[in-house]
Amino acid sequence: MKLCRLGSPGEERPCVVDPEGTVFDLSSLTRDIDGAFLAGGGIERVRAALAAGELPRAASGQRVGAPVARPGKVVCIGLNYSDHAEETNAAVPAEPVVFMKAPGTVVGPDDEVLVPRGSVKTDYEVELAIVIGATARYLASPDEAAGVIAGYAVVNDVSEREFQLERGGQWDKGKSCETFNPMGPWLVTPDEVGDPQALGLRVWVNGELRQNGNTKNQIFGVHHVVWYLSQFMVLEPGDVVNTGTPAGVALGRGADAYLRAGDVVEVEIDGLGRQRQRMGQA
Repeated sequence: MKLCRLGSPGEERPCVVDPEGTVFDLSSLTRDIDGAFLAGGGIERVRAALAAGELPRAASGQRVGAPVARPGKVVCIGLNYSDHAEETNAAVPAEPVVFMKAPGTVVGPDDEVLVPRGSVKTDYEVELAIVIGATARYLASPDEAAGVIAGYAVVNDVSEREFQLERGGQWDKGKSCETFNPMGPWLVTPDEVGDPQALGLRVWVNGELRQNGNTKNQIFGVHHVVWYLSQFMVLEPGDVVNTGTPAGVALGRGADAYLRAGDVVEVEIDGLGRQRQRMGQA
């Protein structure tokens, strides 16, 4: 099942897309697709209402927002593909590299992304995002992770590499600039995704294919990541976990590959949809 949110920023309405691609409005079932909805059995209520034919069609031609409203936190895993670690001259980590992005970085999949003031190294990163659907606290093993995952989505973990790597301190300030986490178009439930370790990921910049990887090459798979994070923090319904990016980022390509205002970035993952962002200037 594919869940989405349609409408202008701050006024999105929750929706579901059926197997034929028809979009239905969920406003009769829930105010929004958020942590309370995910924790309270919202996905199963949607399944039942969709099967019973009880949902009205959504209006067409609307902006697509991020599929999850107001995530409590965005947790990220760095250097989680061996080819990405190699291209950035970083050692393959023995444990997941964890950092955070401000939740306010989350925008819609086709919204404008802003190059920060003073930026010289704004970069793109296609990533598989995990959306948490139940509280995860000290999970006993990675096998338990499947029970707390509501679904998956496409994210572009936009980064400013000079801020991140050359200005001292933590990575967060190169990751948390406004608009730096386009998400969507859909939250896709695990039953429809299948094996999350067999998904192709791609990025084009101005029509040029830059990234072309597969989640099978993750160093730490999605279930391991959720289990690992639960040992250090409580993951709550509606939280988002970005799971790392494959090779091909601008950091590994050189100065001419970084993003500038006017560039068009397209991001997709098999079965999870496609994004398109035009870069603007903050």
